Amino acid sequence: MFKDKDEFRPLENKAWLSSPTMHGDELKYMQKAYETNWMSTVGENINIVEEEISKILESKYTVGLSAGTSALHLAMKLAGIKRGDKVFCSDMTFAATVNPILYEGGIPIFIDTEYDTWNMDPKALEKAFELYPEVKVVVMVNLYGVPAKIDEIKEICKKHRAYLVEDAAESFGAKYKGVQTGTFGDVSIISFNGNKIITGSSGGMLISDSKHDIEKAKKWSTQSREDAPWYQHEEVGYNYRMSNVIAGVVRGQLPYLNEHIEQKRKIYERYKEGLKDLPISMNPYDKENSKPSFWLSCMIIDEEAMSEHVRSDKKALYIREEGKSSPTEILEVLANHNAEGRPIWKPMHLQPIYRMNSFVNRFGNARAMSNAYIKHSQKDDEGRAFDVGEDIFNRGLCLPSDNKMTENDQDRIIELIKACFE
Repeated sequence: MFKDKDEFRPLENKAWLSSPTMHGDELKYMQKAYETNWMSTVGENINIVEEEISKILESKYTVGLSAGTSALHLAMKLAGIKRGDKVFCSDMTFAATVNPILYEGGIPIFIDTEYDTWNMDPKALEKAFELYPEVKVVVMVNLYGVPAKIDEIKEICKKHRAYLVEDAAESFGAKYKGVQTGTFGDVSIISFNGNKIITGSSGGMLISDSKHDIEKAKKWSTQSREDAPWYQHEEVGYNYRMSNVIAGVVRGQLPYLNEHIEQKRKIYERYKEGLKDLPISMNPYDKENSKPSFWLSCMIIDEEAMSEHVRSDKKALYIREEGKSSPTEILEVLANHNAEGRPIWKPMHLQPIYRMNSFVNRFGNARAMSNAYIKHSQKDDEGRAFDVGEDIFNRGLCLPSDNKMTENDQDRIIELIKACFE
């Protein structure tokens, strides 16, 4: 479509979705681990990273782990999940949020999304407690760096005496009512995966104000070794502790957290301004109460501007229509011009592995509703879709959000997106 236009030649340097941004200090601390021979899961880097994260989050206790997923698994154990226990979980998220529930034999029940923040819908969560009053654990996500409606969710959990796990893997550095995300759960987690706003190439952190819980998690993460002269084990443990080398990367990254967030914010604002004349909107947030980390800039196409677009489990097709577009078309055009985008997280209740699990929206248990009800109740009086997560997935996409992307490259990406609607 653009092959005859010079301005639409592929970008010379690839515009990534979100790649690591390194500064040099990381190598210094990795080198220190090497020179002192502290190459395992103990050492100065780990100790300092745990201390620094505690200061940033103003949280009492942290433990560095091998991944955000490892942290989530230990969070499920701290929550006391046993085989057969039902657990409420954000529906529109990455599978790593949900899979650790299964590690402990739990059964995820998915709570629909709301449009205001693209996070767990408090009204759907309240409805879920009406349907499943026995549930005692809620797993809440702050998607794409945007805080959820945390106060409402915490109040519901308090009312029902439920343990709250906060998955802040994507929102490190974001604030809700002036308080850092990663501190609102009974236990919370953050991630240092390679594409996160602060990276260690891998790694994660478990956060809690309970010294007992953090000490328990630390013990589990080192194979549950007992305090004995030999290797004494009285419960199952895991090899989940953070490496001192990985911690060196994180240690070198941490001073740049605010700089990275500001770069991401500017990317979001440039997209918002550059695309303002199109029938789209950017991923939303509560401007009064939230200060996102802007980890990923995303957009959603207005319903009337969606071209014909269908997806199977693994493929998608669209029909080109004048004045309209679709996520598949835009992502295809970006890829053809050396820019990396990504679909919105596919909701968990639509994933083959979880299609038999319950899914609750603000109307009730969606799995139990007849097809006739679904067909004739696509929206409520507020104009909210029956399945909000599926609607956002169908109309939305993640834009190239790398903080090393030049303004010129971003301008060209904006022009590519505009051309899709011509």
